[in-house]
Amino acid sequence: MTTNTQRLVSINSGSSSIKFAVYSLRGVPTRVLFGKIDRVGSRDTTLTYDDVERGLQDRRRIGDVDHIQAVTFLIDWLHQHTDLASIAATGHRLVAGGAKYWEPQLVTNELLEALRGLSAYAPDHLPSEIAVIERLRERMPDMPQVVCFDTAFHRHLPRVARMLAIPRRLQAQGIERYGFHGLSYAYLMEELERQVGADAAHGRVILAHLGNGVSLAAVHGGQCLDTSMGFSPAAGVPMATRSGDLDPGLVWYLAHTEQMTAAQFQQMVNHESGLLGVSETSGDVRDLLSREADDVRAAEAVALFCYQIRKCVGAFAAALGGLDTFIFAGGIGEHSAVIRARICEQLGFLGIHVDADRNTNNEAVVSSDASRVSVRVMPTDEELMIAKATSAFIA
Repeated sequence: MTTNTQRLVSINSGSSSIKFAVYSLRGVPTRVLFGKIDRVGSRDTTLTYDDVERGLQDRRRIGDVDHIQAVTFLIDWLHQHTDLASIAATGHRLVAGGAKYWEPQLVTNELLEALRGLSAYAPDHLPSEIAVIERLRERMPDMPQVVCFDTAFHRHLPRVARMLAIPRRLQAQGIERYGFHGLSYAYLMEELERQVGADAAHGRVILAHLGNGVSLAAVHGGQCLDTSMGFSPAAGVPMATRSGDLDPGLVWYLAHTEQMTAAQFQQMVNHESGLLGVSETSGDVRDLLSREADDVRAAEAVALFCYQIRKCVGAFAAALGGLDTFIFAGGIGEHSAVIRARICEQLGFLGIHVDADRNTNNEAVVSSDASRVSVRVMPTDEELMIAKATSAFIA
């Protein structure tokens, strides 16, 4: 397929997946092709895509590939589905930029060197994200690349919410709470204003991004006041394989009782904990819900997940001084009526009441008519936010 229309590619590289989308830049960015390479690093790596222009959809296995091989495959695949010469730029989601980088940045040698030095901020994300950028530079050296940081939405957290109770000399080195899922939250707030109006978007809002990674954010007046993730994406509530918040005394205890090194502890809290660690079978909520009636471990994992999120909602409502809107997003938040119901079932004291039929049907508003708080379900779109930021930057 060839075209004279200028285009832009958004790449959202995670620890085990690469989401992508191609946008036409005729007017506002319009998505013409999108997809995902999933389970990167396993034998079951798959490509799923939807070609909007040609009305094609497909899913197929592409073998056992790492991030470099996956992005190489993606470049070759895009060459077959769109005119690479028409691509004006590529935008990337980067999970963290440390204390220095918040706004979108043009990729340069100096920036890449600085980002490599920040890899310790997010060792399961930044190295692979940088590798994707470098591979694209090798294949398409003249194409501008722009990075968009997932921490930007939380840039103006109140100081009391950013601070960690550690020695100030460490704070001075940039060790503080950064927060993540910012591109998702920025999209959700834009959508809330578009769908409901400015008053709702400037009210007291809790956003729950529930997917493989999980976090919540408290927003008032359009500004983020608090968020559950902290210095790293491993903090906050339990996730698929991440532990969420832990007693720091565990570091010393496990080092002495199991001779666990820092690298092993990092591996445990990011890849062996969360729903997977508690259930011992799966980090996928769908699997656990299907087993909970016969497997107490699966039932406990789901109960812990909902309980910790419910606690976080209560804490954020206190930080906001009340609550007007509660939004579910992410794969679990959008599609699991059971999880939404269990999270909300003991939050009636906040004015949250869910309508069972609306919730089961995954309607846009799942709260009852009597609910003081509007409970909403919104699909998020990080790739669109990358496209908008990149388009504005290159313009």
